[in-house]
Amino acid sequence: MDGKSRWADNIMIERWFRTFKYDEAYLTEYANLKDAREAIIRYIYTYNFERCHQSIGNKRPAEVYYPAMLLDEAKAVA
Repeated sequence: MDGKSRWADNIMIERWFRTFKYDEAYLTEYANLKDAREAIIRYIYTYNFERCHQSIGNKRPAEVYYPAMLLDEAKAVA
């Protein structure tokens, strides 16, 4: 690594992880590691594909950053 933008990347990860902790991890008691992993996967999907974010104009992150990933969804609607 060249060290460029490491502090900025760390800020974004820390903010996301804080959101995850307060929205999911602290509210759920997992029975085992498998349940925890499945819950994390569901949370990441919801965070990126279903939940609107105020900082990007009340759009879903997938709409803004990964529009090609939504092509299947658009085909299903049409």
